[in-house]
Amino acid sequence: MNCRLLGLLLALLSSCFAWAVLLEPEKVSTAQANVSVLPQHFSIAGLNRDRQIRLYLPPHYHQSTKHYPVLYMHDGQNIFDDATAYAGEWGVDETLNLLSEQGWLDLIVVAIDNDGRHRMTEYSGWDNPRFGRAEGYEYTDFVRNVVKPYIDSHYRTLPEPAFTGIMGSSMGGLISHYAVFNQPGTFGRAGIFSPSYWYAEQVFEQTNSSALPADSRIMLLMGRQEGSEMVGNMLKMAQLLQQQGLEPQQLATKVVAGEHNEAFWRREFADAVLYLFNPAAFYLRRP
Repeated sequence: MNCRLLGLLLALLSSCFAWAVLLEPEKVSTAQANVSVLPQHFSIAGLNRDRQIRLYLPPHYHQSTKHYPVLYMHDGQNIFDDATAYAGEWGVDETLNLLSEQGWLDLIVVAIDNDGRHRMTEYSGWDNPRFGRAEGYEYTDFVRNVVKPYIDSHYRTLPEPAFTGIMGSSMGGLISHYAVFNQPGTFGRAGIFSPSYWYAEQVFEQTNSSALPADSRIMLLMGRQEGSEMVGNMLKMAQLLQQQGLEPQQLATKVVAGEHNEAFWRREFADAVLYLFNPAAFYLRRP
């Protein structure tokens, strides 16, 4: 193929790609009216990075004087809005609006965006030979000492650990585990979905040498189709926590049909959030 023909072909391919990008339909926002993006970015001390934060308020927040429990979530882009999600959204806003309408739960959700590049290291409290030094201490310290004080001072929250939860999936599940064990005076509730325990074997040793306050509550979730290693690691962790004396009112373990994706986590979110913040409703809703 001569150079002129090759040049024409490359120009044609470039033109086709440009038209494909232009013609690709823009994603429509699916975020509900009670979801907002906080106007300022928040800085993570020690990492020289900023984060954008998305906020969900209960449907009747502005018509009441109530104070509400708060759930802090990772991968904020995926929590409320299909237009910003890179792998599908959790539909947390739709689910919580329905739970509120049914009288089961009113909850504030603070969703912290990841920055993509540093997600693996920020969402681990343990070093990894492949991915490098853990930055989970700085990240969870940021949530506790920067984000939470801002939320507590600007919104009507219940700031105590019994009303403060943290939740995430995959690496977000791993950092949620780290947070509840390393900062139990802040986070008394943890939703640990499809946790990436494979990333840090140290998590088992540290958990074995740690103890949670008696009023802590954890939900462990895994899909059967996520693989034998993922399921096995989570069941190993559940057994370890049970051996430490965690009772059913403190620890719920679910292994159900599901894959490692947002559709699965979206389906299971309502059960998890009720177990963490309104266990009576969780048991009433069970078949």
